[in-house]
Amino acid sequence: MRFEDIYREYWQKVYRICMGYVNDHEWAKDITQETFISIYQQLSNFKNQSSIGTWIYRIAVNHCLRQMERNSKFIKSSLPVEIVEEQKQDVEGKIAFLYKSIAELEEIDRIVISLELENVKQAEIALIVGLSEANVRVKIHRIKEKLTQKFNRYEQ
Repeated sequence: MRFEDIYREYWQKVYRICMGYVNDHEWAKDITQETFISIYQQLSNFKNQSSIGTWIYRIAVNHCLRQMERNSKFIKSSLPVEIVEEQKQDVEGKIAFLYKSIAELEEIDRIVISLELENVKQAEIALIVGLSEANVRVKIHRIKEKLTQKFNRYEQ
């Protein structure tokens, strides 16, 4: 597969995974760019031992984790009440709340739900995170329950 094709097919997906980690548009764009630089540099080393998507998601997750370790910019904090009230009115506010909620999850849960939201097969997710498919299914179910509860509180 050519790099240009990979970039076109995976840029949005990688960006959304990064947003799930850092909850900051500019930072997510930077990490996405760094991810694609790594993909470009390592593409000749890809050995087809997994799908190209699995390989790309793993690189993206690794970049997110490294950036979060290096940067104290990642802070888990509550949104001020006035912001929450403003955001209830529009879809972008709900999306922002979803990204914030995902960013507050444990590392493994962020990876799992981000990949699930990108429609990555659960078998692939299991390979990426090193869990069994059954464990991935259970995690996805529990994460969705957590996010639903947060969303319900947000909308009250």
